Amino acid sequence: MRDLAQSWPRIPDWSGTAYEGRGIHVTTVQGLTQHLISGNFAAFGTDIGALGIASGDRATVRVARDRVLVTNAEPALVTPGWREEGFAATDVSAMYHVFEIAGPGVPDLLREALLIDPDNAGPSAAVMFAGLHAILYCVERSDRLRLHVERGHAAYLVNWLESRD
Repeated sequence: MRDLAQSWPRIPDWSGTAYEGRGIHVTTVQGLTQHLISGNFAAFGTDIGALGIASGDRATVRVARDRVLVTNAEPALVTPGWREEGFAATDVSAMYHVFEIAGPGVPDLLREALLIDPDNAGPSAAVMFAGLHAILYCVERSDRLRLHVERGHAAYLVNWLESRD
């Protein structure tokens, strides 16, 4: 019987630098918990939109009118399922690969990868980035991005970055 697994590329080792070039440094963020919260998300604090600035690994990022992605939330708040406070929590930590992108080349990257105006990004962090559905925001400063992409598309994103060289 033919081994079909051999026809697919191997999953890269994400422990080091994923890409470096054209003024940006791309790494993988390890150990970040991610939960989608649907409904009344007031218990998670103020949300940020595309290119909004989060103050660390704990962030509430708007992805739709009534949905946010919360990173590193308190475990008691994000037990899966419906909550009396009026929201449902779903653990999506295994769904999204998280990249951190930093460096002086970030503005050029944004102009090339986004379908929106980086200077007027809007209230939702759900964007098209390099042709992929992604969640994009800044961490601590405007030249340090967090990019959440579906795990299966992570290798494509690195290939896309390399093709820019």
